[in-house]
Amino acid sequence: MRDRKTQPTDADVEAYLAAIPDEARRADAREAVALFREVTGMPPRMWGTSMVGFGTQRYAAADGKVREALAVGLAARSSALTLYGLTFYGSNDDLLERLGKHTTGKGCLYVKRLADLDRATLREIIARGWATNHHTD
Repeated sequence: MRDRKTQPTDADVEAYLAAIPDEARRADAREAVALFREVTGMPPRMWGTSMVGFGTQRYAAADGKVREALAVGLAARSSALTLYGLTFYGSNDDLLERLGKHTTGKGCLYVKRLADLDRATLREIIARGWATNHHTD
């Protein structure tokens, strides 16, 4: 099941956060990690070298293999804070309307600053993503 490039690792999440060069992005990433941890009840774990994940999800890839990915999580990219697992297949459109400044990808939210977002709405989106994606077996 584990032939993907991005795998869970034992790397230190705090070391990753501390190494984010932009001070504002670093602060937002730390706040986002705390929020994901609070909502999911799970500790953060590094996936690859630049993604902080919470829980796991299984999915069938185009080649028919079952693979594992983080259920929800984030990465502090240079252009935006990327929040994973929150917008698959047009989900959460009702909440996204009131979230604040963001853009979306296939399963991701891209935000420039957490200060631009309504925190209660973001919590609800994370909770929905967690409930939809996370598996416990």
